[in-house]
Amino acid sequence: MLRLLYPGAIWRLNRNEKVVYLTFDDGPTAEVTSWVLDLLHRENIRATFFCLGKNVDSEPDLYHQLIERGHCIGNHSQNHLRAFSVSRNIYVSDVEFAAQKIQSNLFRPPYGQLRFSAFWKLRKHYKVVFWDVLSEDYNESVSPEQVFNNVMRYARNGSVIVFHDSVKAFPRLKIALPEIIRNLKKQGYSFDVIPN
Repeated sequence: MLRLLYPGAIWRLNRNEKVVYLTFDDGPTAEVTSWVLDLLHRENIRATFFCLGKNVDSEPDLYHQLIERGHCIGNHSQNHLRAFSVSRNIYVSDVEFAAQKIQSNLFRPPYGQLRFSAFWKLRKHYKVVFWDVLSEDYNESVSPEQVFNNVMRYARNGSVIVFHDSVKAFPRLKIALPEIIRNLKKQGYSFDVIPN
């Protein structure tokens, strides 16, 4: 039902192909993004990173590494605002401010929240990307095993899977992500980036 409210938004891709799309929100973060990049390099996987403008400001070299290593970049706003806590204009301005440094036509709303009025404005310039599999790696009450199970239970052809390259998520991510990749590969999945 929710998907009908955001026409043209991306939730899932390539339902007929055994491909999944790993996405990472909230980086780049020095302590975590470098680790993720090294893991993806070892596994020969490209992913899509939805970056916060404030983190690009503080980690410009790491941001450029994402691009140099062939990953896709998306805008995740400047300050990770909650859509329903600020006006549409403030929210959209925050996204546009981040766009000055994040060159991408992909946008993922923080918390997966987006006012309809903001969606209609932003969709003129962006592909709005949601997901169909939420790992819950950000949730401190969830174990790494539960993160693993959340992904393996719901991943299917074309799944857009959300992780976070953040300090908060790292205790679960560092345990679950290598096992998730190994098991998805064992099931015959390949990996790709969200198309621009």
